[in-house]
Amino acid sequence: MKKKIRAIQYGVGPIGASLVRLMREKQAIEVIGAIDHDPAKVGRDLGEVAGASDAPWGIKISEETDVLGEGADVVVHSTSSSLPAVMDQLSACMAEESCVVSTCEELAYPFRKYPDLAAKLDAQAKSWGVALVGTGVNPGFVMDKLVLTLGAAAQRVDSVRVVRIVNASKRRMPLQKKVGAGLSVEEFKQKVAAGVIKHHGLPESIAMVADGLGMEIEEITETIEPVIAPEAVRTEFLEVAPGQAAGVHQIARGIVGGKPQIYMELQMYVGAPESSDTIELSGQPNLVLTLPGGTHGDIATAALVVNAIPAILAAPAGLKTSRDLPLCFFPASAKP
Repeated sequence: MKKKIRAIQYGVGPIGASLVRLMREKQAIEVIGAIDHDPAKVGRDLGEVAGASDAPWGIKISEETDVLGEGADVVVHSTSSSLPAVMDQLSACMAEESCVVSTCEELAYPFRKYPDLAAKLDAQAKSWGVALVGTGVNPGFVMDKLVLTLGAAAQRVDSVRVVRIVNASKRRMPLQKKVGAGLSVEEFKQKVAAGVIKHHGLPESIAMVADGLGMEIEEITETIEPVIAPEAVRTEFLEVAPGQAAGVHQIARGIVGGKPQIYMELQMYVGAPESSDTIELSGQPNLVLTLPGGTHGDIATAALVVNAIPAILAAPAGLKTSRDLPLCFFPASAKP
């Protein structure tokens, strides 16, 4: 019998906790350690911090990255949306000859925004003989991988339109805060200008789709506006008064000849009437795919990251994207 996949969790916030709980369900994975720099978590049992029903696990959360030296096959990384902010973390993981699956949105397709950092990571991965990928529900699946998969049924694709509507009312508190729910319009705009309020990943998805479909995009634009609450909304974590921001309305466009060839719209706000994901490809033939109820961001992100583990371990060394990997379901009963 082959040995189990040895995994380390890097970052034990709400998403990291869901990732490590899901990994524990897989017979083929052995979680051997965890890293987090929050003093309130360091030294505590990973299962207890992750809210697992079978805690304690006997695995302590460490602040030090020397736990990376314990011979993990893969590090599941979930600390930041910013690629520059996690470069040292990713490099440290690869230097211990561990593959990496990360939720960092800017790692999902960094070649246009951060070509130098992408080249550096690719070179480092190849020098250590490992592979790394950034993935999740969006970017990583709904607005890029799924678009390209649908495109496999087309002989020609002239333009792309993707609209994702997310009711944030039932999502975790950090996400509700991240989309600005409960802020005044002025506060919302100030935080957008400061880069605090934003769903990261739409430009990365446009770049991935453009390259996958062979579209020569000249420019990628993005706008971020508040969704104004018409009436009071209460969630488990906060209240939104009429006239306040309920969340974000982001639109990104891939421009060719002054016209948008790729259009991606995200409405993520508390009180949205119904979540849904819709992909429209205009071409030969026209194709439309709608997921009623949408793709649950927290659940699907954990699934996509953990399901990517076998694929990244089997991939050639280097920086990969979800476009490159044959992603599929990773059964809990799968043998090592």
